[in-house]
Amino acid sequence: MGRPELAVLGFACCLAGVSAAKLGVVHTEGGFVEGVNRKLGLLGIGGRSVDIFKGIPFAAPPQALENPQRHPGWQGTLKAKDFKPRCLQVTLTQLNTWGSEDCLYLNIWVPQGQKEVSQNLPVMIWIYGGAYLIGSGQGFNFFSDHLYDGEEIATRGNVIVVTFNYRLGPLGFLSTGDSHLPGNYGLRDQHMAIAWVKRNIAAFGGDPDNITIFGESSGGASVSLQTLSPYNKGLIRRAISESGVALSPWAIQKDPLSWAKHIAKKVGCPLDDTARMAKCLKVTNPRALTLAYKIPLVGLKYPALLYAGLLPVVDGDFIPDDPINLFANAADIDYIAGTNDMDGHILASIDLPAINVVILTVTGEDFYKLVRDLTFAKGPRGANATFDFYTASWAQDSSQEAKKKTVVDFETDISFLMPTKMAVAQHRANAKSARTYTYLFSHPNRIPLLPSWVGAVHSTDLQYVFGKPFDIPLIYRPQDRTVSRTMIAYWTNFARTGDPNKGPSAVPTQWEPYTQENGNYLEINKKMDGQSLKQHLRSSYLQYWTQTYQALPTVSRNRTGPPPPFDDSTAFF
Repeated sequence: MGRPELAVLGFACCLAGVSAAKLGVVHTEGGFVEGVNRKLGLLGIGGRSVDIFKGIPFAAPPQALENPQRHPGWQGTLKAKDFKPRCLQVTLTQLNTWGSEDCLYLNIWVPQGQKEVSQNLPVMIWIYGGAYLIGSGQGFNFFSDHLYDGEEIATRGNVIVVTFNYRLGPLGFLSTGDSHLPGNYGLRDQHMAIAWVKRNIAAFGGDPDNITIFGESSGGASVSLQTLSPYNKGLIRRAISESGVALSPWAIQKDPLSWAKHIAKKVGCPLDDTARMAKCLKVTNPRALTLAYKIPLVGLKYPALLYAGLLPVVDGDFIPDDPINLFANAADIDYIAGTNDMDGHILASIDLPAINVVILTVTGEDFYKLVRDLTFAKGPRGANATFDFYTASWAQDSSQEAKKKTVVDFETDISFLMPTKMAVAQHRANAKSARTYTYLFSHPNRIPLLPSWVGAVHSTDLQYVFGKPFDIPLIYRPQDRTVSRTMIAYWTNFARTGDPNKGPSAVPTQWEPYTQENGNYLEINKKMDGQSLKQHLRSSYLQYWTQTYQALPTVSRNRTGPPPPFDDSTAFF
């Protein structure tokens, strides 16, 4: 044999050594699974790679409006190489459906070093948002890449990332408010995924005693609810809620029967008896059931927030009580919760579309009507007090930009920021061993056509958490990569140690824990330094909502307030 062949052989051996650190076939409780191993960089030089498993079932194909059940397992080796369909849901136009009833699958990313397969890695489980109506574990296709692809977080933070599907819309959250149709099927799917990871992740190199759940919007509220549910005792070590908590006004449906009646009427089921209604709904065509609930986006008679109908409920079991009373269940779970500085823009844009159009104006009357409709529980006194409080600054600046910002601030406060501040305070007040952190994400949006004053709108943080500026470098700026690197570092350090500052990833500034006394929060954007740790965000507004407003007498719900959703004389559907 000549020298060239030896050289080739030597190179091949070298590559074989480099690629040796991969899981191959993994044994889970349901059977064997085999994913794919992807080299990082040119031929994996440096030896790093990531094992990717897509479409592992964590529960049996679900029965309509029934709790999920354990998967019976499979024969042979499951090829876990492709994402499974999302759970059955409406399309974005809400005119059709897509997805599948058989949808309870999860995906896993495991980073590997050069020599030995990874062991005892922290585990991060993602819960997606989408108003409990749309979404999937992989997220939408983002420039030929999926939004919730876990590779960047996994490899940059050296953690295992898991994403999964859960049921949505009527199939996930329809409830009669009693034992006949208790609801929360989507939350129970989430719990099944978390429990599956706890039982199986060691086989993939994960630490079953170091699981962090994280999510955004309704996924952030779901994270919060999972930490409060007694079903997850001992399963979750840490949690991160982005732009949504259990105390958000859209997180819990307090009148589920009215929504169930509306949907039952749409599909021809009985309305007068919940046992008969539930029996009928369970055998209704799932696609017809899914299409029976829609959120209108134009021509709304009332603010968009009031159309969120199919949500988690207090069922006396999975969610045993009003979430405000359950924070003792999270006493040992480290927690980060935060918001984007203009989260409410998504609602304000629907309620007052003039906000996004420079040549259109927002008047005091427009804002007063919005305030009145969202404070109807306190009657005219609540509307007047709130309007006066929010418009006080207009005496100094009555420009259209100032007025439009006020509308966005108002919707951000009531739907995102104030509930998050209250949840963080409750977590801190009940904490034993747990630590509490909070943040404000303020890196401006890059959405064309929006006015220049618009900041970080709802869900714009996701691309940075999931490392898109590294995945798709051509459409991002260096400052976007800085923000992404920062968020991945804080998030994965926190998953590893419970302290976002401590871990292998360098962070730009110290993020101190929150207490009710210091009101610490970290402002996250492209320029981070010692000034980024701030205190008492919008504290006068928090005081207004938790004290002044709450002290006003509650009036009975009358016809000037939003009508029940099954009243077809309204524009609810």
